[in-house]
Amino acid sequence: MSESTLETNSAIPPVVVLCEPQLGENIGMVARAMANFGLSDLRLINPRDGWPSDKARSTSSRAHHVIEAARVFDTVEAAVADLQLVFATTARNRDIPKPVVGPDEAATQSVAQGLSGISSGYMFGRERWGLNNDEVALAHKIVTLPVDPTYASLNIAQAVLVCAYEWRRVATAGVLPFSLEDYDGVPAAQDDIQRMFNHLEQALDARGFFRPLEKKPVTTRRLRNLFQKSDLTDNEVRIMRGVISCFEKYGVKNKGKG
Repeated sequence: MSESTLETNSAIPPVVVLCEPQLGENIGMVARAMANFGLSDLRLINPRDGWPSDKARSTSSRAHHVIEAARVFDTVEAAVADLQLVFATTARNRDIPKPVVGPDEAATQSVAQGLSGISSGYMFGRERWGLNNDEVALAHKIVTLPVDPTYASLNIAQAVLVCAYEWRRVATAGVLPFSLEDYDGVPAAQDDIQRMFNHLEQALDARGFFRPLEKKPVTTRRLRNLFQKSDLTDNEVRIMRGVISCFEKYGVKNKGKG
């Protein structure tokens, strides 16, 4: 599949903002999740262990372009200053009157806005306790994942992965990076399939496969159905004809030894 097939319809990708992340390893895993789904703008607010981070780079699994382009800010306000649509991700109920959407709806809105040239971003909180209310207040909407409320805590990289996946799915209309649907040619014609099966039936008959003979009609129908369900291609039919021919030759060469 060509690279152009995976274009994200020119939608501006969302920014990922991490508020006071604690571990460089977690930042690296976030970068990896972003790179998996085509996001590259990572913004860090006061990372606890400083920046740059060798641990972040080593755990990014070669998503070095995200790590190297990451920017550090002193405040949330500065990190989101240029964004026109900001989502705050949280699994906790907040006493803040804001619309609450799932990651799928957030992705739909982000893509729609991105197609219009409007920049968006997702804010993610600290590993231990997430975003505070003042940070949530800076967002336009809250994103929450459909987690089990009895165990709602997600690793920060997992939360980023889900949101990035949903954005990519919407932006590319679910197009997969490759397909094997046509790897072996066009669907076989029914006439070719029938000739192949007749060939197989004759070969099996010669080897005494149909025993007892009174069950041959039932067995034949089941064999035919087996091949019909396989959606054979023309190349696969040719391969089967070659297999049957080899089977016939084997029977002749070893006649009386089986």
